[in-house]
Amino acid sequence: MEHREFESILQKQQIYFATGDTLPGHRRKAALKKLQKALEDYEQQLIEALQGDLGKSGQEAYMCEIGLVKSEISYMLRHLTGYVREHRVHTPLAQSFSRSFVKPAPYGCVLIMSPWNYPVLLALDPLVDALAAGNTAVIKPSAYAPQTAELLAEMIGEIFSQEYVTVIKGGREENQALLDCDFDYIFFTGSKAVGKEVMAKAAERLTPVTLELGGKSPCIVDETADIKVAARRIVFGKFINCGQTCVAPDYIYCAKGIKGRLIEEIKRQIRVQYGRNPLENPDYGRIVNEKHFQRIAGLIDRERVVWGGQIDEMKLKIEPTVMEDVTWWDPVMQEEIFGPVLPILTYESFEEVIKRVNSMDSPLALYLFSSDKKHIRMAKERIQFGGGCINDTLIHLATSSMGFGGVGASGMGAYHGRKGFDTFSHEKSIVDKKTFLDLPMRYQPYTKKNGRLTRLFLR
Repeated sequence: MEHREFESILQKQQIYFATGDTLPGHRRKAALKKLQKALEDYEQQLIEALQGDLGKSGQEAYMCEIGLVKSEISYMLRHLTGYVREHRVHTPLAQSFSRSFVKPAPYGCVLIMSPWNYPVLLALDPLVDALAAGNTAVIKPSAYAPQTAELLAEMIGEIFSQEYVTVIKGGREENQALLDCDFDYIFFTGSKAVGKEVMAKAAERLTPVTLELGGKSPCIVDETADIKVAARRIVFGKFINCGQTCVAPDYIYCAKGIKGRLIEEIKRQIRVQYGRNPLENPDYGRIVNEKHFQRIAGLIDRERVVWGGQIDEMKLKIEPTVMEDVTWWDPVMQEEIFGPVLPILTYESFEEVIKRVNSMDSPLALYLFSSDKKHIRMAKERIQFGGGCINDTLIHLATSSMGFGGVGASGMGAYHGRKGFDTFSHEKSIVDKKTFLDLPMRYQPYTKKNGRLTRLFLR
């Protein structure tokens, strides 16, 4: 598609949005119910598409993608009536005989740019929030997950008109063309490098953006942690989707005295969860493409591998791999891994942990395994990060009751539940003033009496 075709689609959406059809609460709920029904009807096809693009098992596809979208829809349907209402606020004495209120209003036509690693979840979750807020939407899925993109286009095209919601397929050229269009809001999930490009393009038109990026999310394990539970949950969080998860534990930073026990338990958990030969496990996925496969394989230092390290270039599979004695200057610590390679570093004091993590870009997630209340408080209060878990991994993003988003280099803005509704809404602050009384003190000519009244009211 060419730029003029994108402009035509956007113009159709602008005309449709101007009719006001997306605004009534019952229309928003109807749209969400359509999407909910489509997820039921297309569930098996979505699972097959995810299997084709990323090798995901049916259970993982449902647990980490389809089911989470359904959960977000259910949450929105339960709470939407309250979200769309005007909210009355306090009126100051100087504005007596007025009603002050805040009215949420949709931005208009939004662009949702989603990545390849969770191509259903990260396209449809923000769509749920955008529709709940009363917007129209253009979804641009990643070209790296072509089967899922094709199916999303078919599914969305079946349940929504193009002027309401549409899917645009393609690669970088289509991305650039869409960013040259005059959308009212841009929601982007992806890498920091591309996020900078999106923000630069948005700045040309002063378009507001949400950026969901990534970074090296630390997993801190102190000497008070339950090692067995920690290892089990770290292995789950790190190696699900072959580590291709923006909030996966990127590296372990553990107390020096427990490193040996932790490594042994992690090795045991890999065997338990993925078998002795993970490359033959049908429920263990693959790396998305040759480019990413070669990049991740190049980060494996064979001399430091204590588990795994085997690869299958034909199937684009890399074993869950654990590396010890890693330093902060090794290649694996210079970029977000985004794959099934787990480096382990150690610390002497918890104060060292705070200083080291804060010296790096703020991560999207932080995980702490500990029963030490002081360490937990220090991590919560003194480390800058997007969100995270204490004594678990990943699950903080699986609830609609709180927002999910990054900070600093890991992104800006948040979504899920009420936070997502607010992200795709502008709050209009309005005062409804009565006409039967009009205090003279604000009008010229200014007098001493009016000045005294002004000081009486404004203090």
